[in-house]
Amino acid sequence: MTLRRQIATAVAAISVLVAVAVGLLVHEAMVRQHVDQARGSALTALDAAAEAYERGEEVGGGPRHAALDDPGLPARLHALATQGRRGSLLAPADEGEAMWAARAVRDGGAVLSVRVDFVQDRQAIADLDRIILITVTASVFTTVLVGVLVADRISRRLRTAATAARGIAAGRTDARIGELVDGRDEVADLAAAVDLMSRELHRRLEDEQRFTADVAHELRTPLTGLVTAAELLPPGRPTQLVQNRVQALRALVEDLLEVSRLDADAELPDLSAVPMERAVRRTVALTGLEVTVEVAADASVRTDLRRLDRILGNLLLNADRHGGGTIALSVDGHRVTVRDRGPGFPGELLRDGPQRFRTSVRERGRGHGLGLTIAQGHARVIGATLTFANHPDGGAVATLVLPPAPSD
Repeated sequence: MTLRRQIATAVAAISVLVAVAVGLLVHEAMVRQHVDQARGSALTALDAAAEAYERGEEVGGGPRHAALDDPGLPARLHALATQGRRGSLLAPADEGEAMWAARAVRDGGAVLSVRVDFVQDRQAIADLDRIILITVTASVFTTVLVGVLVADRISRRLRTAATAARGIAAGRTDARIGELVDGRDEVADLAAAVDLMSRELHRRLEDEQRFTADVAHELRTPLTGLVTAAELLPPGRPTQLVQNRVQALRALVEDLLEVSRLDADAELPDLSAVPMERAVRRTVALTGLEVTVEVAADASVRTDLRRLDRILGNLLLNADRHGGGTIALSVDGHRVTVRDRGPGFPGELLRDGPQRFRTSVRERGRGHGLGLTIAQGHARVIGATLTFANHPDGGAVATLVLPPAPSD
Protein backbone atom coordinates (compact mmCIF):
# COMPACT_ATOMS: atom_id res chain seq x y z
CA MET A 1 0.00 0.00 0.00
CA THR A 2 1.35 3.42 -0.98
CA LEU A 3 1.88 6.17 1.55
CA ARG A 4 -1.05 8.11 0.09
CA ARG A 5 -3.38 5.16 0.57
CA GLN A 6 -2.06 4.51 4.05
CA ILE A 7 -2.71 8.10 5.11
CA ALA A 8 -6.14 8.16 3.45
CA THR A 9 -7.10 4.84 5.05
CA ALA A 10 -5.90 5.98 8.47
CA VAL A 11 -7.79 9.29 8.19
CA ALA A 12 -10.93 7.47 7.03
CA ALA A 13 -10.74 4.93 9.86
CA ILE A 14 -10.16 7.60 12.52
CA SER A 15 -12.91 9.80 11.07
CA VAL A 16 -15.42 6.94 11.10
CA LEU A 17 -14.50 5.93 14.66
CA VAL A 18 -14.72 9.50 15.96
CA ALA A 19 -17.96 10.21 14.10
CA VAL A 20 -19.60 6.99 15.30
CA ALA A 21 -18.47 7.63 18.87
CA VAL A 22 -19.78 11.21 18.83
CA GLY A 23 -23.02 10.08 17.19
CA LEU A 24 -23.59 7.41 19.83
CA LEU A 25 -22.87 9.86 22.64
CA VAL A 26 -25.31 12.41 21.21
CA HIS A 27 -27.92 9.70 20.67
CA GLU A 28 -27.61 8.41 24.22
CA ALA A 29 -27.70 11.94 25.66
CA MET A 30 -30.84 12.77 23.69
CA VAL A 31 -32.57 9.53 24.69
CA ARG A 32 -31.69 10.14 28.33
CA GLN A 33 -32.99 13.71 28.13
CA HIS A 34 -36.33 12.69 26.64
CA VAL A 35 -36.74 9.80 29.08
CA ASP A 36 -35.95 12.06 32.06
CA GLN A 37 -38.43 14.68 30.84
CA ALA A 38 -41.14 12.08 30.33
CA ARG A 39 -40.43 10.52 33.72
CA GLY A 40 -40.63 13.90 35.44
CA SER A 41 -43.91 14.72 33.71
CA ALA A 42 -45.37 11.31 34.63
CA LEU A 43 -44.38 11.59 38.29
CA THR A 44 -45.70 15.14 38.52
CA ALA A 45 -48.99 14.05 36.97
CA LEU A 46 -49.12 11.08 39.38
CA ASP A 47 -48.71 13.35 42.41
CA ALA A 48 -51.43 15.69 41.14
CA ALA A 49 -53.78 12.76 40.51
CA ALA A 50 -53.06 11.38 44.01
CA GLU A 51 -53.88 14.74 45.61
CA ALA A 52 -57.13 14.92 43.64
CA TYR A 53 -58.00 11.38 44.70
CA GLU A 54 -57.37 12.24 48.35
CA ARG A 55 -59.67 15.26 48.04
CA GLY A 56 -62.38 12.92 46.87
CA GLU A 57 -62.35 14.02 43.29
CA GLU A 58 -62.98 11.50 40.55
CA VAL A 59 -59.81 10.12 38.98
CA GLY A 60 -59.89 8.98 35.39
CA GLY A 61 -59.09 10.08 31.85
CA GLY A 62 -57.43 13.37 31.16
CA PRO A 63 -54.35 14.01 29.07
CA ARG A 64 -52.24 11.92 31.45
CA HIS A 65 -54.64 8.96 31.38
CA ALA A 66 -54.92 8.75 35.17
CA ALA A 67 -56.68 5.57 36.30
CA LEU A 68 -57.15 3.20 39.20
CA ASP A 69 -56.03 -0.34 38.62
CA ASP A 70 -55.40 0.28 34.91
CA PRO A 71 -55.32 -3.16 33.24
CA GLY A 72 -52.57 -1.90 30.89
CA LEU A 73 -50.22 -1.09 33.76
CA PRO A 74 -46.98 -3.13 33.41
CA ALA A 75 -46.80 -5.97 35.94
CA ARG A 76 -43.41 -4.86 37.27
CA LEU A 77 -44.66 -1.38 38.05
CA HIS A 78 -47.92 -2.75 39.54
CA ALA A 79 -45.95 -5.00 41.88
CA LEU A 80 -43.76 -2.08 42.93
CA ALA A 81 -46.80 0.07 43.67
CA THR A 82 -48.54 -2.63 45.77
CA GLN A 83 -45.46 -2.62 47.98
CA GLY A 84 -46.22 1.00 48.86
CA ARG A 85 -43.54 2.52 46.62
CA ARG A 86 -43.79 5.02 43.82
CA GLY A 87 -42.12 4.30 40.50
CA SER A 88 -42.04 4.89 36.76
CA LEU A 89 -41.32 2.72 33.74
CA LEU A 90 -41.00 3.23 29.99
CA ALA A 91 -43.09 0.46 28.44
CA PRO A 92 -45.52 -0.23 25.59
CA ALA A 93 -49.07 1.10 25.77
CA ASP A 94 -52.23 0.83 23.68
CA GLU A 95 -51.27 3.77 21.46
CA GLY A 96 -47.60 3.06 21.39
CA GLU A 97 -44.73 3.56 23.81
CA ALA A 98 -45.49 5.51 27.00
CA MET A 99 -43.92 6.50 30.31
CA TRP A 100 -45.93 4.94 33.18
CA ALA A 101 -45.96 6.16 36.79
CA ALA A 102 -47.84 4.43 39.61
CA ARG A 103 -48.33 4.38 43.38
CA ALA A 104 -50.74 2.84 45.88
CA VAL A 105 -53.54 5.04 47.26
CA ARG A 106 -54.20 5.42 51.00
CA ASP A 107 -56.86 2.79 51.35
CA GLY A 108 -54.18 0.32 50.21
CA GLY A 109 -56.42 -1.53 47.90
CA ALA A 110 -56.02 0.28 44.60
CA VAL A 111 -53.09 1.37 42.47
CA LEU A 112 -53.23 4.82 40.92
CA SER A 113 -51.34 5.19 37.63
CA VAL A 114 -50.77 7.71 34.90
CA ARG A 115 -49.07 7.43 31.53
CA VAL A 116 -47.44 10.04 29.36
CA ASP A 117 -47.30 9.44 25.64
CA PHE A 118 -43.71 8.82 24.44
CA VAL A 119 -44.46 8.41 20.72
CA GLN A 120 -43.56 11.98 19.81
CA ASP A 121 -40.36 11.74 21.86
CA ARG A 122 -39.39 8.57 20.07
CA GLN A 123 -40.10 10.26 16.72
CA ALA A 124 -37.91 13.22 17.74
CA ILE A 125 -35.11 10.80 18.66
CA ALA A 126 -35.49 9.06 15.28
CA ASP A 127 -35.33 12.42 13.47
CA LEU A 128 -32.21 13.32 15.44
CA ASP A 129 -30.64 9.95 14.54
CA ARG A 130 -31.22 10.70 10.86
CA ILE A 131 -29.63 14.12 11.25
CA ILE A 132 -26.68 12.57 13.09
CA LEU A 133 -26.28 9.96 10.33
CA ILE A 134 -26.32 12.62 7.61
CA THR A 135 -23.90 14.80 9.56
CA VAL A 136 -21.56 11.89 10.28
CA THR A 137 -21.57 10.83 6.63
CA ALA A 138 -20.88 14.37 5.44
CA SER A 139 -18.14 14.94 8.00
CA VAL A 140 -16.46 11.61 7.23
CA PHE A 141 -16.61 12.30 3.49
CA THR A 142 -15.19 15.80 3.96
CA THR A 143 -12.46 14.60 6.32
CA VAL A 144 -11.46 11.74 4.02
CA LEU A 145 -11.40 14.08 1.02
CA VAL A 146 -9.18 16.54 2.87
CA GLY A 147 -7.00 13.66 4.06
CA VAL A 148 -6.65 12.33 0.51
CA LEU A 149 -5.67 15.78 -0.77
CA VAL A 150 -3.11 16.24 2.00
CA ALA A 151 -1.78 12.71 1.51
CA ASP A 152 -1.59 13.27 -2.25
CA ARG A 153 0.42 16.45 -1.73
CA ILE A 154 2.81 14.70 0.66
CA SER A 155 3.10 11.70 -1.62
CA ARG A 156 3.69 13.88 -4.68
CA ARG A 157 6.44 15.79 -2.91
CA LEU A 158 8.04 12.54 -1.72
CA ARG A 159 7.88 11.10 -5.23
CA THR A 160 9.53 14.25 -6.56
CA ALA A 161 12.24 13.91 -3.93
CA ALA A 162 12.67 10.21 -4.73
CA THR A 163 13.00 10.95 -8.46
CA ALA A 164 15.65 13.56 -7.79
CA ALA A 165 17.44 11.20 -5.38
CA ARG A 166 17.50 8.47 -8.03
CA GLY A 167 18.97 11.00 -10.44
CA ILE A 168 21.69 11.77 -7.91
CA ALA A 169 22.35 8.04 -7.52
CA ALA A 170 22.59 7.75 -11.31
CA GLY A 171 25.40 10.30 -11.34
CA ARG A 172 23.62 13.66 -11.65
CA THR A 173 25.10 14.95 -8.42
CA ASP A 174 24.27 18.54 -9.38
CA ALA A 175 20.52 17.84 -9.03
CA ARG A 176 18.79 19.54 -6.11
CA ILE A 177 15.61 18.35 -4.42
CA GLY A 178 14.98 21.51 -2.42
CA GLU A 179 14.23 23.40 -5.64
CA LEU A 180 11.39 20.95 -6.38
CA VAL A 181 9.94 20.47 -2.87
CA ASP A 182 8.36 23.49 -1.21
CA GLY A 183 7.23 23.97 2.37
CA ARG A 184 8.86 23.95 5.78
CA ASP A 185 7.78 20.57 7.08
CA GLU A 186 9.60 17.26 7.52
CA VAL A 187 9.58 16.57 3.77
CA ALA A 188 11.37 19.86 3.15
CA ASP A 189 13.85 18.97 5.90
CA LEU A 190 14.48 15.63 4.20
CA ALA A 191 14.99 17.37 0.86
CA ALA A 192 17.46 19.80 2.45
CA ALA A 193 19.38 16.91 4.02
CA VAL A 194 19.55 15.05 0.69
CA ASP A 195 20.70 18.23 -1.05
CA LEU A 196 23.44 18.64 1.53
CA MET A 197 24.51 15.05 0.96
CA SER A 198 24.41 15.60 -2.81
CA ARG A 199 26.57 18.71 -2.59
CA GLU A 200 29.08 16.92 -0.39
CA LEU A 201 29.09 13.92 -2.72
CA HIS A 202 29.52 16.18 -5.74
CA ARG A 203 32.42 17.96 -4.06
CA ARG A 204 34.14 14.70 -3.19
CA LEU A 205 33.68 13.33 -6.69
CA GLU A 206 35.14 16.48 -8.15
CA ASP A 207 38.07 16.20 -5.75
CA GLU A 208 38.60 12.58 -6.77
CA GLN A 209 38.41 13.38 -10.47
CA ARG A 210 40.75 16.34 -10.04
CA PHE A 211 43.16 14.20 -8.06
CA THR A 212 43.13 11.49 -10.75
CA ALA A 213 43.77 14.02 -13.50
CA ASP A 214 46.48 15.80 -11.52
CA VAL A 215 48.28 12.56 -10.71
CA ALA A 216 48.15 11.43 -14.33
CA HIS A 217 49.44 14.78 -15.59
CA GLU A 218 52.18 14.93 -12.99
CA LEU A 219 53.31 11.39 -13.82
CA ARG A 220 53.31 11.98 -17.55
CA THR A 221 56.42 14.18 -17.66
CA PRO A 222 58.77 11.99 -15.57
CA LEU A 223 57.33 8.92 -17.27
CA THR A 224 58.31 10.29 -20.68
CA GLY A 225 61.86 10.64 -19.45
CA LEU A 226 61.73 7.15 -17.99
CA VAL A 227 60.60 5.72 -21.32
CA THR A 228 63.44 7.50 -23.10
CA ALA A 229 65.95 6.28 -20.52
CA ALA A 230 64.68 2.71 -20.80
CA GLU A 231 65.19 2.77 -24.56
CA LEU A 232 68.84 3.74 -24.03
CA LEU A 233 69.60 0.75 -21.85
CA PRO A 234 71.84 -1.97 -23.35
CA PRO A 235 70.00 -4.95 -24.84
CA GLY A 236 69.29 -7.85 -22.53
CA ARG A 237 66.74 -9.59 -20.44
CA PRO A 238 66.79 -7.04 -17.60
CA THR A 239 66.33 -4.21 -20.09
CA GLN A 240 63.40 -5.96 -21.67
CA LEU A 241 61.73 -6.40 -18.27
CA VAL A 242 62.27 -2.73 -17.42
CA GLN A 243 60.88 -1.61 -20.78
CA ASN A 244 57.82 -3.84 -20.39
CA ARG A 245 57.08 -2.43 -16.94
CA VAL A 246 57.62 1.11 -18.16
CA GLN A 247 55.22 0.55 -21.05
CA ALA A 248 52.65 -0.89 -18.63
CA LEU A 249 53.04 2.17 -16.42
CA ARG A 250 52.71 4.41 -19.44
CA ALA A 251 49.48 2.64 -20.48
CA LEU A 252 48.15 3.04 -16.95
CA VAL A 253 48.84 6.78 -16.96
CA GLU A 254 47.18 7.17 -20.36
CA ASP A 255 44.15 5.26 -19.05
CA LEU A 256 43.99 7.54 -16.03
CA LEU A 257 44.05 10.60 -18.27
CA GLU A 258 41.30 9.09 -20.41
CA VAL A 259 39.17 8.34 -17.33
CA SER A 260 39.63 11.89 -16.08
CA ARG A 261 38.46 13.29 -19.43
CA LEU A 262 35.43 10.99 -19.44
CA ASP A 263 34.57 11.94 -15.85
CA ALA A 264 34.74 15.62 -16.72
CA ASP A 265 32.41 15.11 -19.74
CA ALA A 266 35.05 16.76 -21.86
CA GLU A 267 34.82 14.18 -24.68
CA LEU A 268 32.89 15.10 -27.85
CA PRO A 269 32.04 12.26 -30.25
CA ASP A 270 32.59 12.38 -34.01
CA LEU A 271 29.49 10.51 -35.10
CA SER A 272 28.89 8.99 -38.51
CA ALA A 273 27.02 6.09 -40.10
CA VAL A 274 29.10 2.91 -39.92
CA PRO A 275 28.22 -0.68 -41.02
CA MET A 276 28.26 -2.78 -37.87
CA GLU A 277 29.90 -5.92 -39.28
CA ARG A 278 32.74 -4.03 -40.94
CA ALA A 279 33.42 -2.00 -37.77
CA VAL A 280 33.47 -5.14 -35.61
CA ARG A 281 35.83 -7.07 -37.89
CA ARG A 282 38.09 -4.03 -38.03
CA THR A 283 38.33 -3.92 -34.24
CA VAL A 284 38.99 -7.67 -34.01
CA ALA A 285 41.82 -7.32 -36.53
CA LEU A 286 43.35 -4.46 -34.54
CA THR A 287 43.43 -6.51 -31.33
CA GLY A 288 45.06 -9.53 -32.97
CA LEU A 289 43.11 -11.88 -30.69
CA GLU A 290 41.53 -15.18 -31.62
CA VAL A 291 37.85 -14.27 -31.82
CA THR A 292 34.95 -16.15 -33.38
CA VAL A 293 32.68 -13.62 -35.11
CA GLU A 294 29.08 -14.53 -35.87
CA VAL A 295 26.80 -12.14 -37.74
CA ALA A 296 23.09 -12.81 -37.42
CA ALA A 297 22.04 -9.50 -39.00
CA ASP A 298 24.05 -6.50 -40.14
CA ALA A 299 22.93 -2.91 -39.68
CA SER A 300 24.23 0.61 -40.05
CA VAL A 301 24.86 2.36 -36.74
CA ARG A 302 25.54 5.98 -35.81
CA THR A 303 28.75 6.01 -33.83
CA ASP A 304 32.28 7.27 -33.39
CA LEU A 305 34.45 4.61 -35.01
CA ARG A 306 37.49 5.42 -32.84
CA ARG A 307 35.50 5.15 -29.66
CA LEU A 308 33.80 1.98 -30.88
CA ASP A 309 37.25 0.45 -31.41
CA ARG A 310 38.16 1.49 -27.88
CA ILE A 311 35.02 -0.05 -26.38
CA LEU A 312 35.15 -3.35 -28.24
CA GLY A 313 38.92 -3.55 -27.87
CA ASN A 314 38.68 -3.21 -24.08
CA LEU A 315 35.89 -5.80 -23.94
CA LEU A 316 37.90 -8.27 -26.04
CA LEU A 317 41.10 -7.69 -24.05
CA ASN A 318 39.19 -8.15 -20.80
CA ALA A 319 37.69 -11.40 -22.10
CA ASP A 320 41.11 -12.62 -23.22
CA ARG A 321 42.74 -11.71 -19.90
CA HIS A 322 40.12 -13.24 -17.61
CA GLY A 323 38.33 -15.79 -19.78
CA GLY A 324 39.32 -19.13 -21.16
CA GLY A 325 39.22 -20.54 -24.67
CA THR A 326 38.00 -18.79 -27.77
CA ILE A 327 36.19 -15.49 -27.41
CA ALA A 328 32.77 -15.41 -29.07
CA LEU A 329 31.57 -12.15 -30.62
CA SER A 330 28.13 -11.97 -32.19
CA VAL A 331 26.50 -9.16 -34.19
CA ASP A 332 22.73 -8.89 -34.34
CA GLY A 333 21.66 -5.63 -35.92
CA HIS A 334 22.63 -2.82 -33.55
CA ARG A 335 23.63 -5.26 -30.81
CA VAL A 336 27.12 -6.65 -30.22
CA THR A 337 27.75 -9.39 -27.64
CA VAL A 338 31.15 -10.48 -26.35
CA ARG A 339 31.34 -13.71 -24.35
CA ASP A 340 34.26 -15.53 -22.80
CA ARG A 341 34.54 -18.95 -21.14
CA GLY A 342 35.92 -17.80 -17.81
CA PRO A 343 34.39 -17.67 -14.31
CA GLY A 344 32.09 -14.74 -15.17
CA PHE A 345 31.81 -11.23 -13.82
CA PRO A 346 31.91 -10.79 -10.03
CA GLY A 347 28.72 -9.96 -8.20
CA GLU A 348 29.88 -6.44 -7.29
CA LEU A 349 30.40 -5.54 -10.94
CA LEU A 350 26.97 -6.86 -11.91
CA ARG A 351 25.38 -4.91 -9.06
CA ASP A 352 27.32 -1.62 -9.12
CA GLY A 353 28.88 -1.56 -12.58
CA PRO A 354 32.62 -1.26 -13.37
CA GLN A 355 34.65 0.44 -10.65
CA ARG A 356 38.16 1.70 -11.21
CA PHE A 357 40.91 -0.05 -9.26
CA ARG A 358 38.43 -2.57 -7.90
CA THR A 359 38.42 -6.33 -8.45
CA SER A 360 36.42 -8.86 -6.51
CA VAL A 361 37.61 -12.39 -7.16
CA ARG A 362 41.02 -13.94 -7.57
CA GLU A 363 40.30 -15.24 -11.06
CA ARG A 364 39.45 -11.75 -12.34
CA GLY A 365 41.70 -9.87 -9.96
CA ARG A 366 44.54 -8.99 -12.34
CA GLY A 367 44.72 -5.53 -13.87
CA HIS A 368 43.74 -2.12 -12.55
CA GLY A 369 40.04 -2.22 -13.44
CA LEU A 370 40.11 0.72 -15.85
CA GLY A 371 39.34 -1.15 -19.07
CA LEU A 372 35.63 -1.70 -18.44
CA THR A 373 35.33 1.73 -16.83
CA ILE A 374 36.74 3.34 -19.98
CA ALA A 375 34.51 1.20 -22.19
CA GLN A 376 31.42 2.26 -20.26
CA GLY A 377 32.50 5.91 -20.38
CA HIS A 378 32.93 5.87 -24.16
CA ALA A 379 29.61 4.05 -24.55
CA ARG A 380 27.95 6.89 -22.66
CA VAL A 381 29.63 9.46 -24.89
CA ILE A 382 28.37 7.90 -28.15
CA GLY A 383 24.88 7.24 -26.75
CA ALA A 384 25.28 3.46 -26.57
CA THR A 385 24.23 1.10 -23.80
CA LEU A 386 26.76 -1.31 -22.28
CA THR A 387 25.52 -4.01 -19.91
CA PHE A 388 27.22 -6.90 -18.14
CA ALA A 389 25.88 -10.35 -17.24
CA ASN A 390 26.92 -13.95 -16.71
CA HIS A 391 25.87 -16.66 -19.12
CA PRO A 392 23.81 -19.53 -17.64
CA ASP A 393 26.32 -22.00 -19.09
CA GLY A 394 29.28 -20.08 -17.68
CA GLY A 395 31.36 -17.16 -18.83
CA ALA A 396 31.00 -13.39 -18.79
CA VAL A 397 28.76 -11.64 -21.31
CA ALA A 398 29.09 -7.96 -22.27
CA THR A 399 26.38 -6.51 -24.51
CA LEU A 400 26.74 -3.25 -26.43
CA VAL A 401 23.68 -1.70 -28.06
CA LEU A 402 24.40 1.16 -30.45
CA PRO A 403 21.96 3.77 -31.76
CA PRO A 404 20.84 3.17 -35.36
CA ALA A 405 21.93 5.39 -38.20
CA PRO A 406 19.32 7.98 -39.31
CA SER A 407 18.64 6.05 -42.52
CA ASP A 408 17.73 2.83 -40.58
